Amino acid sequence: MEQKLLIVDDEAHIRMLIGQTLEDLEDEGVEFLTAENGEEALKIIEEEKPQLVFLDVMMPKMNGMEVCRRVKKELNLDNVFIVLLTAKGQELDRQKGIEVGADVYMTKPFDPEAILAKAKEVLGLS
Repeated sequence: MEQKLLIVDDEAHIRMLIGQTLEDLEDEGVEFLTAENGEEALKIIEEEKPQLVFLDVMMPKMNGMEVCRRVKKELNLDNVFIVLLTAKGQELDRQKGIEVGADVYMTKPFDPEAILAKAKEVLGLS
């Protein structure tokens, strides 16, 4: 089965950074998708159903928390694993992220090793 991974951030350099961090996964047949705002992300998630989404919280049009809530609570796509990425490390935000259904919450600046390890784990790659 083809694996898909979606990177969502309104900042192009962060999308690129995450893409570079995970580029080895392309050799394992993982298809990379990107979105630059929440609305676009939601549309891609509905159409493509990626196994894994790295989702920025603070974005225009629709923030990551709202995208996550819709995917998990309205579309009931439990098989879409969502990693919320945010510059805010406050406990309240983390709690809110978990409430809207995020599977994992990571703060920026993120550790590339941690992102790669999480992606491999979720996608079942060694």
